[in-house]
Amino acid sequence: MKGKVRKFRDDVNTDEIIPAKYLVTSDPKELAEHCMAGIDEAIAGKLSAGDIMVAGRNFGCGSSREHAPLAIKAAGISCVVAESFARIFYRNSINIGLPIIEISDTSNIEEDDELEIDLAGGVVKDVNKGKTYTAAPFPDFMQELIKAGGLMEWAKHYKER
Repeated sequence: MKGKVRKFRDDVNTDEIIPAKYLVTSDPKELAEHCMAGIDEAIAGKLSAGDIMVAGRNFGCGSSREHAPLAIKAAGISCVVAESFARIFYRNSINIGLPIIEISDTSNIEEDDELEIDLAGGVVKDVNKGKTYTAAPFPDFMQELIKAGGLMEWAKHYKER
């Protein structure tokens, strides 16, 4: 996948990703309209399909709301790259089919850089800077979940096998 960077800081919590006042719905389109509203109410309008979120440490900390990765995915974000993720956010992301990848240092990746990501190979390349970052590749099973669109979609197809 390839996309433009939308850069965020360390410790972005789930209430910043989708504030509690917007949890009156689980409709992905409505959640997408308020994605990252806890940081900037207008930011959802600046996100484009295929963009890649990049953050520092502990992305998705806070409550275990599944709405957070759902809002990100529905906003068209193709992948989230961070130095680390809160464990429940990580699992929720995989469960709904949002690709996420951890690299050791995101400090040199900047807003509007273009990244190419190979989840299977565990490679993140900053096209603008010519720098390559490595990560643990996604296990085959997790790649299947992402390709299927999440755990529920995968389970529907698995039953058909």
